[in-house]
Amino acid sequence: MIDLKIYGWNDKLSQLKQASMHSPLPHGRISIVHRTCYEVIAEGGLFQCELTGNMIYGKSESELPCTGDWIIFQPFDEHKGIIVDMLPRERTLYRKKSGTVADKQTIASYVDKAFIVQSLDDNFNVRRAERFMVQIIEEEINAVLVLNKADLGFDRQKVEEQIKHIACQIPVFYTSIHHPQTILRLRQSISEGETVVFVGSSGVGKSSLVNALCDKPVLLTSDISQSTGKGRHTSTRREMVLMPGSGILIDTPGVREFGLTIDNPDALAEVLEISDYAKSCRFKDCKHTGEPGCAVLEAVNSGKLDPKVYDSYLKLRREAWHFSASEHEKRKRDKSFAKLVDEVKKRKEGL
Repeated sequence: MIDLKIYGWNDKLSQLKQASMHSPLPHGRISIVHRTCYEVIAEGGLFQCELTGNMIYGKSESELPCTGDWIIFQPFDEHKGIIVDMLPRERTLYRKKSGTVADKQTIASYVDKAFIVQSLDDNFNVRRAERFMVQIIEEEINAVLVLNKADLGFDRQKVEEQIKHIACQIPVFYTSIHHPQTILRLRQSISEGETVVFVGSSGVGKSSLVNALCDKPVLLTSDISQSTGKGRHTSTRREMVLMPGSGILIDTPGVREFGLTIDNPDALAEVLEISDYAKSCRFKDCKHTGEPGCAVLEAVNSGKLDPKVYDSYLKLRREAWHFSASEHEKRKRDKSFAKLVDEVKKRKEGL
């Protein structure tokens, strides 16, 4: 019998389950998502589950179960089942689906912390770290910056200067799997029952960090490519593993781009420390792009605000506004379509 409390089950989830019409059935947490199959950890062990037709065709792609979701299922045969319901999501990390305007891709749900992993080589990119941090904080998930491969030669003073606006908001760890004390400090930051998702580009060492934290090889890793000198892409799916005596870790595939899915573009100002200056702008609705009496532009010109952070803010704000506007239009279209379907149904019933 598996104690699901170590996987994050609690009284609140129990109450949510009681509200479901399927509450008498067993529940579990999704550990891995395959194309048409879900691995579910339940009290009775590991189950291979599929979805009901209603769930497949009645939900959008981003609403389908993802790694970390709590579900209710109907068991059949030995360790097989059908997912019949999903508990309401909390603290879910999304990103904009590549090649779309307003479609979201779900990364993981019921996340307590997100480790933004960057490697201290050519992969290091403070703008990418800002992008992850903005999305994570907006989802009310605790963000942590993990600068990995600290055994490589790097200019620490230069790195700290680049991330000082990040370091004053979220914890920063320098790690290396070759330096056990750095892994120990990271492990101590994870509480029992806490769910931590690892996000970042390919080759930054996310899977290697998970293995080091678990003190054993639980995920596949790749060697450094001889031709490029960079880590190879290893993870191809989102996978949840239990860290002995502590939290739950979710490894994710590396992403080339991480598009924002923020409905409130103004939230960027606070995360990127623009809001402190914005309060002193002459106009309350100042866009910080050329208005008279703009305190943000004054801070940039005087050197108080890093011009690169300011440029990043403008870029991310445009992206967030575009997604928000597109999402609003998409919801209007969906609402109109649903209304049309209802009208057609009423006409048929009246015949």
